[in-house]
Amino acid sequence: MTNTIEDRRTAGTDRADRTGVRGLVARHPLVSFAALALGLSWAAWIPYILSPHGLGVWDLHFPEFLGTAQFTGILPGALLGPLGGAFLVTALADGRPGLRRWVGRLWRWRVAWYWYALALVGVPAIIVATGLPFSGGVVQAPSMLALVALVPGLVVQLFTTGLSEEPGWRDFALPRLQERFGPLGAAAVLGPLWALWHMPLYLSDWGGWPDAHWTEPLVFAVFTITFNVVMTWVFNRTGESLPVVLLLHVGVNNTISTLWADMYPGMTAGTMMHGLAIVSTVAAAVLLVATRGRLGYTGSTPATTTAAARDRDRLVGSNDGTR
Repeated sequence: MTNTIEDRRTAGTDRADRTGVRGLVARHPLVSFAALALGLSWAAWIPYILSPHGLGVWDLHFPEFLGTAQFTGILPGALLGPLGGAFLVTALADGRPGLRRWVGRLWRWRVAWYWYALALVGVPAIIVATGLPFSGGVVQAPSMLALVALVPGLVVQLFTTGLSEEPGWRDFALPRLQERFGPLGAAAVLGPLWALWHMPLYLSDWGGWPDAHWTEPLVFAVFTITFNVVMTWVFNRTGESLPVVLLLHVGVNNTISTLWADMYPGMTAGTMMHGLAIVSTVAAAVLLVATRGRLGYTGSTPATTTAAARDRDRLVGSNDGTR
């Protein structure tokens, strides 16, 4: 009798999980994550966008830290969105085992040294060189202050931008997307989603409001979508190492914010983004061709999985004497 009662309780819990919020999230984890990542961040950013730091609709000034109000006005929304959304969906859909897997990628730092060199030296060097054709001949050596600020700036970016975004985009979403759609499909979904998440910020000083040209969000989207291909390749080739991906992401941001304005004083943000978009597009195209669209992914694509399933069905049918 005790076992019967316990079985009924378990069955009742399972039915509740399937029909309640937990069940909905478990059935649609990617859609749930996308809704939370965008919805939570965008809702949290509304006061900043409406403040004098953006549209100027109401007189609400955010405290400044390190010379900018973006830490207090934008960072909380970034933490709530990709990071908070990934945590909630993982907890609801996969429970503690899923959370252990999710957090586990953050500690996969034992990869070959050249991946760290690529993230910390190679890509930043390419970014700096990208500005040369667009500089109009106005180039100067970085100041000592800019060089000294490189490491502290990287640390700040790592614990703000990096940890607020990458546990969501690459740690949570990318493995699930690749398992479902393959590497090309995953890149086609995640890149635009990552770009879309940033778009409201173009109504604030983050995006140069009100002086930014209307094409700048489009060029930024091109850069984000194509750079996502590069990050997907690095993520796969390093065995899903989140530390390397974090450093790659924040290395780009840190180079732009620390060195770019110092070395190219006459270059606008719009011109800078054009250069980055061109280089990122070329890099993405080279990787897609060189890897034949696999982008370092070693798992089974949906087409391969479906074909294998059909082969198994035929084999089972033959063994059963059916045709």
